[in-house]
Amino acid sequence: MNKALRLNKALNFKLIKILSLTRLVHNEESKMSETMKIILAVVGVFAAGFIMVGTNKQQSTEQLEAASMIRSYVAIQTMANDKCPQAIKKATGEQVFFPSETQSDKESYVTLKWVGENSKAGGFKSASCTLRASLGGISELIVDDKVIIKK
Repeated sequence: MNKALRLNKALNFKLIKILSLTRLVHNEESKMSETMKIILAVVGVFAAGFIMVGTNKQQSTEQLEAASMIRSYVAIQTMANDKCPQAIKKATGEQVFFPSETQSDKESYVTLKWVGENSKAGGFKSASCTLRASLGGISELIVDDKVIIKK
Protein backbone atom coordinates (compact mmCIF):
# COMPACT_ATOMS: atom_id res chain seq x y z
CA MET A 1 0.00 0.00 0.00
CA ASN A 2 2.89 2.33 0.83
CA LYS A 3 4.35 1.72 -2.65
CA ALA A 4 1.02 2.63 -4.24
CA LEU A 5 0.82 5.88 -2.26
CA ARG A 6 4.34 6.88 -3.28
CA LEU A 7 3.51 6.07 -6.90
CA ASN A 8 0.31 8.11 -6.68
CA LYS A 9 2.22 11.11 -5.26
CA ALA A 10 4.84 10.80 -7.98
CA LEU A 11 2.17 10.67 -10.68
CA ASN A 12 0.39 13.69 -9.23
CA PHE A 13 3.71 15.56 -9.18
CA LYS A 14 4.29 14.66 -12.86
CA LEU A 15 0.81 15.85 -13.82
CA ILE A 16 1.35 19.14 -11.97
CA LYS A 17 4.69 19.52 -13.72
CA ILE A 18 3.06 18.89 -17.12
CA LEU A 19 0.37 21.44 -16.38
CA SER A 20 2.92 24.03 -15.22
CA LEU A 21 4.94 23.44 -18.40
CA THR A 22 1.86 24.13 -20.50
CA ARG A 23 1.32 27.37 -18.58
CA LEU A 24 4.97 28.30 -19.06
CA VAL A 25 4.74 27.71 -22.77
CA HIS A 26 1.53 29.73 -22.88
CA ASN A 27 3.07 32.58 -20.88
CA GLU A 28 6.04 32.85 -23.24
CA GLU A 29 3.67 34.07 -25.92
CA SER A 30 4.03 30.83 -27.84
CA LYS A 31 0.77 30.06 -29.56
CA MET A 32 -0.17 26.55 -28.47
CA SER A 33 -3.69 25.69 -29.50
CA GLU A 34 -6.26 24.41 -27.02
CA THR A 35 -6.42 21.14 -28.94
CA MET A 36 -2.69 20.62 -28.48
CA LYS A 37 -3.04 21.20 -24.73
CA ILE A 38 -5.83 18.65 -24.49
CA ILE A 39 -3.82 16.11 -26.46
CA LEU A 40 -0.83 16.66 -24.16
CA ALA A 41 -3.01 16.20 -21.06
CA VAL A 42 -4.58 13.00 -22.44
CA VAL A 43 -1.15 11.56 -23.29
CA GLY A 44 0.00 12.35 -19.74
CA VAL A 45 -3.02 10.60 -18.21
CA PHE A 46 -2.49 7.54 -20.41
CA ALA A 47 1.18 7.38 -19.44
CA ALA A 48 0.28 7.63 -15.75
CA GLY A 49 -2.32 4.86 -16.18
CA PHE A 50 0.12 2.53 -17.91
CA ILE A 51 2.68 3.09 -15.17
CA MET A 52 0.13 2.37 -12.42
CA VAL A 53 -1.17 -0.80 -14.11
CA GLY A 54 2.35 -2.03 -14.81
CA THR A 55 3.46 -1.71 -11.20
CA ASN A 56 0.28 -3.21 -9.71
CA LYS A 57 0.35 -6.43 -11.78
CA GLN A 58 3.43 -7.79 -10.06
CA GLN A 59 2.27 -10.40 -7.54
CA SER A 60 4.31 -12.70 -5.39
CA THR A 61 4.08 -16.47 -5.72
CA GLU A 62 2.25 -16.64 -2.39
CA GLN A 63 -0.41 -14.20 -3.59
CA LEU A 64 -0.90 -16.20 -6.79
CA GLU A 65 -1.22 -19.46 -4.81
CA ALA A 66 -3.71 -17.92 -2.39
CA ALA A 67 -5.82 -16.59 -5.25
CA SER A 68 -5.74 -20.00 -6.93
CA MET A 69 -6.84 -21.77 -3.73
CA ILE A 70 -9.75 -19.34 -3.32
CA ARG A 71 -10.88 -19.88 -6.91
CA SER A 72 -10.64 -23.65 -6.45
CA TYR A 73 -12.68 -23.57 -3.23
CA VAL A 74 -15.35 -21.38 -4.83
CA ALA A 75 -15.58 -23.79 -7.76
CA ILE A 76 -16.00 -26.81 -5.45
CA GLN A 77 -18.59 -24.98 -3.32
CA THR A 78 -20.54 -23.83 -6.38
CA MET A 79 -20.54 -27.32 -7.87
CA ALA A 80 -21.74 -28.81 -4.57
CA ASN A 81 -24.52 -26.21 -4.28
CA ASP A 82 -25.65 -27.12 -7.80
CA LYS A 83 -25.37 -30.91 -7.81
CA CYS A 84 -26.24 -31.97 -4.25
CA PRO A 85 -29.79 -30.51 -4.07
CA GLN A 86 -30.58 -32.17 -7.42
CA ALA A 87 -29.29 -35.54 -6.19
CA ILE A 88 -31.27 -35.27 -2.94
CA LYS A 89 -34.44 -34.36 -4.82
CA LYS A 90 -33.91 -37.34 -7.14
CA ALA A 91 -33.37 -39.71 -4.18
CA THR A 92 -36.10 -38.40 -1.86
CA GLY A 93 -38.52 -36.40 -3.96
CA GLU A 94 -38.04 -33.42 -1.65
CA GLN A 95 -36.42 -30.21 -2.69
CA VAL A 96 -33.78 -28.76 -0.37
CA PHE A 97 -32.49 -25.22 -0.42
CA PHE A 98 -29.97 -24.20 2.23
CA PRO A 99 -27.71 -26.67 4.05
CA SER A 100 -27.82 -26.65 7.83
CA GLU A 101 -24.11 -27.46 8.07
CA THR A 102 -21.06 -27.27 5.81
CA GLN A 103 -17.75 -29.06 6.33
CA SER A 104 -14.66 -28.66 4.18
CA ASP A 105 -10.88 -28.73 4.14
CA LYS A 106 -11.13 -25.80 1.67
CA GLU A 107 -8.92 -27.63 -0.81
CA SER A 108 -10.33 -30.93 -1.95
CA TYR A 109 -13.85 -31.61 -0.67
CA VAL A 110 -17.09 -30.03 0.59
CA THR A 111 -19.72 -31.83 2.64
CA LEU A 112 -23.17 -30.26 2.84
CA LYS A 113 -25.71 -31.51 5.40
CA TRP A 114 -29.45 -30.91 5.47
CA VAL A 115 -32.08 -31.55 8.12
CA GLY A 116 -35.38 -32.71 6.66
CA GLU A 117 -38.40 -30.46 7.19
CA ASN A 118 -41.09 -33.05 6.44
CA SER A 119 -39.76 -36.06 8.33
CA LYS A 120 -43.12 -36.66 10.07
CA ALA A 121 -44.93 -36.64 6.74
CA GLY A 122 -42.71 -39.31 5.21
CA GLY A 123 -39.78 -37.13 4.17
CA PHE A 124 -36.15 -37.61 5.05
CA LYS A 125 -34.68 -36.78 8.49
CA SER A 126 -31.15 -35.94 7.42
CA ALA A 127 -29.08 -35.89 4.25
CA SER A 128 -25.37 -35.54 3.68
CA CYS A 129 -23.69 -34.90 0.35
CA THR A 130 -19.91 -34.89 -0.19
CA LEU A 131 -18.35 -33.55 -3.35
CA ARG A 132 -14.66 -34.16 -4.09
CA ALA A 133 -12.71 -32.00 -6.52
CA SER A 134 -10.67 -34.98 -7.70
CA LEU A 135 -13.85 -36.71 -8.92
CA GLY A 136 -15.49 -33.58 -10.24
CA GLY A 137 -18.79 -34.66 -8.77
CA ILE A 138 -20.61 -36.22 -5.85
CA SER A 139 -18.53 -38.85 -4.09
CA GLU A 140 -20.98 -39.69 -1.31
CA LEU A 141 -24.70 -39.17 -0.76
CA ILE A 142 -26.29 -40.41 2.45
CA VAL A 143 -30.00 -40.00 3.20
CA ASP A 144 -31.29 -41.16 6.63
CA ASP A 145 -28.14 -43.22 7.20
CA LYS A 146 -28.71 -45.04 3.91
CA VAL A 147 -25.84 -44.74 1.40
CA ILE A 148 -27.23 -43.74 -1.99
CA ILE A 149 -23.95 -42.90 -3.75
CA LYS A 150 -20.47 -44.01 -2.73
CA LYS A 151 -17.51 -43.50 -5.05
